[in-house]
Amino acid sequence: MTTVDQPRAAAHVTHEVVNQPPPLVNYDLYEHDVPLREGVAREGAAWAEEKLHAIGRRAGTEEAIRWGFEANENPPVLHTHDRYGYRIDEVSFHPAWHQLMAAATGYGLHASPWRDPKLGAHVARAAGFYLWSQVEAGHGCPISMTHAAVPALRAQPEIAAEWEPRLTSLEYDFGLRPASEKRGVLCGMAMTEKQGGSDVRANTTRADPIGSGGPGGEYLLTGHKWFCSAPMCDVFLTLAQAKGGLTCFVMPRVLPDGTRNAIRLQRLKDKLGNRSNASSEIELDGAWARMVGPEGRGVPTIIEMVNYTRLDCIIGAAALLRQALAQAIHHAAHRRAFGKDLIDQPLMQNVLADLALESEAATTLMLRVAGACDRAAGDEREAHLKRLGTAVAKYWVCKRAPVFTAEALECLGGNGYVEESIMPRLYREAPLNSIWEGSGNVNCLDVLRALAREPAALEAYFAEIAPAAGQNAHLAAAVADLQRQFASREEMEMQARRVVERLALIWQGALLVQHAPSFVSDAFCAARLGGAGGLAFGTLPQSADVAAIVNRARLAIS
Repeated sequence: MTTVDQPRAAAHVTHEVVNQPPPLVNYDLYEHDVPLREGVAREGAAWAEEKLHAIGRRAGTEEAIRWGFEANENPPVLHTHDRYGYRIDEVSFHPAWHQLMAAATGYGLHASPWRDPKLGAHVARAAGFYLWSQVEAGHGCPISMTHAAVPALRAQPEIAAEWEPRLTSLEYDFGLRPASEKRGVLCGMAMTEKQGGSDVRANTTRADPIGSGGPGGEYLLTGHKWFCSAPMCDVFLTLAQAKGGLTCFVMPRVLPDGTRNAIRLQRLKDKLGNRSNASSEIELDGAWARMVGPEGRGVPTIIEMVNYTRLDCIIGAAALLRQALAQAIHHAAHRRAFGKDLIDQPLMQNVLADLALESEAATTLMLRVAGACDRAAGDEREAHLKRLGTAVAKYWVCKRAPVFTAEALECLGGNGYVEESIMPRLYREAPLNSIWEGSGNVNCLDVLRALAREPAALEAYFAEIAPAAGQNAHLAAAVADLQRQFASREEMEMQARRVVERLALIWQGALLVQHAPSFVSDAFCAARLGGAGGLAFGTLPQSADVAAIVNRARLAIS
């Protein structure tokens, strides 16, 4: 048989990669976040810059980013029994989780304001938590709870004296052993019960005294907790019904003699996001605990912990916004469409600028609330702003995360919808901070209660806003309208979300007017307060200097 040579087509490379952005790695997250750096200096924590640069550089490394992916691709596993049938109630984690935890504790993100309580300590810690949370959010849960537990434990000084040195150690020492044998410990929280949810006063867990009981005394707790976050922590703050009413207790995971406390892990929650973190359902079968604070005053005692975990919800949401924005800008800067880089396309510029305004406003308000935490002890006005601002910012900043993240994901198009881009993980994480530590409704009602009980809090708020109001017409009109609304003193509960939204937006606008470039504050106030923006991102008015806004957010990450 004779073969005939067929003509060959010209060589054509089918898998050449073009028009794709390079990986966003090996950059300093702190250096490239202008609003964060400006806010840290303004709020009194410039002394922490060297450490924040160190955290920012590490957060941008390929290694740290890989830890975040691995910890979520390999979620925790519950082991209720060993091979012989004995209960062990343990949760195992991927090594990447432990790397993230060791870094967070080593940086003192769980303890630094209590270890070195100087001016700016809460701001410095907030900035560090914000930076490191951009690597991976789930491990921030036990870090946050450990940080927040210290002021609650101080309601019982002898218990605080025992636990605080352990909780503030910079050593990460995983495993269930007596706390006295560990180089450092972590604290969790178990409040929610299936029949009550946010209504913790409906809790049914029972506390029976051993001996006389009372503050600092010993009790046995029996009941069920619907959500117990981070069940491998060494100690927990929880609520139970004592004879005198709902009371706060501290409950170790392992007893001093080395036996395990009667805390049974029923299951781990299969969650939408936050996959790296173990959230459990537990049963207390006569678990040993000690009373913290007065009997019947459980909510006022544990609220010290809740307020600081709420602050971390604000920080975590602001961090998520920033990471999503960074990914969107980086992609747009390296992707061409219709003859131009995406970042130079007018409509994409409007979208990115609108996202950048939202991110900067969230970061600025977050740092302001953290600053109030630093100054609250010696300043009544700051104390009011801490109390009010935590609930206001918790509602609004966290509420903005899902819609923001969806828009940032869309900036990447189909590339943003695949797991390798990190955007799906951010999107799944986005609703979390609005739900945990009091949902949106709970925080809005908390704002109304605070204003009703402490009228001076509203005075402090308007005094905070006053210096900026005269510098922007949209802001001035919004302030006047809000003052009229409060002057009427009509029933506000049904309108609580609208009221708190305005409180947040006006405060953000005032902060930007005072501290951000005019092209930022003018665009924010026009769009958010003056009605010149639409309901979706990317609807800034023609007057907005979108190129300048994007450039401020962009810097060298692109």
